[in-house]
Order: sequence, then C-alpha cells, then structure tokens
Amino acid sequence: MPQQDLARVMNAPQLYVGQEARFGGRVVNIDNRQGKTRLEIATVSLDDGARPQLGEPSRGRIYADVNGFLDPVDFRGQLVTVVGPITGVVDGKVGETAYKFMVMQVNGYKRWRVTQQVVMPPQPIDPWFWGGPYPYRGRYGYGGMWGGGWYNPGPAQVQTIVTE
Repeated sequence: MPQQDLARVMNAPQLYVGQEARFGGRVVNIDNRQGKTRLEIATVSLDDGARPQLGEPSRGRIYADVNGFLDPVDFRGQLVTVVGPITGVVDGKVGETAYKFMVMQVNGYKRWRVTQQVVMPPQPIDPWFWGGPYPYRGRYGYGGMWGGGWYNPGPAQVQTIVTE
C-alpha cells in the first residue's frame, strides 16, 4: 500500500525516502525546470478510487517532480493524483512563510475533471399521486415525453463530482 499519510512522513521524512507514495489534490504552482516539471500540490485525502475529495481542507503541500515538460496552462488549478517514490524534504515558501515540502518523483499521474451532475430522485412515482397525468398531458399524451416512466420532477439535486 503506498504511503498516503503526509503528517506521518513529515514527522520523520528520512524513514520514508524511497518508499512508494500516492498523494493527490489541487495543483497550486508549477515550476518548469530543465528536463522536469515540479508541481506544487495542496494535498487532500483521497477516496477509494484515488480521487481527491472535494471540499476537504488541505493536509499540507508537496512537490511532485514529473519528467519532461508539462504546460502550466493544462495543470494549474487542476486536481491530480500522483504516485512514485518519496525522494526527501526541501525548504520552500508558501507566500512569505517558510515551509518544508515533501518531494516525490512521479512515475504516474492522473488529472481529474470536476463536473456537476444532476441527481434525479431514485424511483418512478405513481402519476396518480398528482391526480393523474393531466398536469403533464399537454400535446405529448400520457407519458410520451417522459418515456412512460413518471419521475418526480423536483427538486433535483446537483452534485459536484470528480471524474476521469
């Protein structure tokens, strides 16, 4: 199981160098260097699918070094999950504040999209509940527009989810 507990690593980083890690969160900064790109990630806890959990407070920041060039336009502000070995700790800054960053070498990463989806009520309901089909009859006739299944038209909830 890859290491995912940043607080534990930062308590004794030397014990974790070389260990496989998996972290994810929002890319807050990108530094393009010679032959590699360093992502600064504000980490959050991951769900069972290794997706960053929305609305969670940051658990701390890490540097994730990716071989090659990544365009900042494609990554800044995006959600990512990175995997690879921990290589150490370096001093940096968050704003004007000194900060120690765990550093890892990225062997694999995934960029996530955040989308909103409408969550419909789960089951068809009895049209007679509203005194029959008349309120919906219109020019579609009985159930025509709704494909025969009567669904409660509201209030639908909108969920923000992380997807591939």
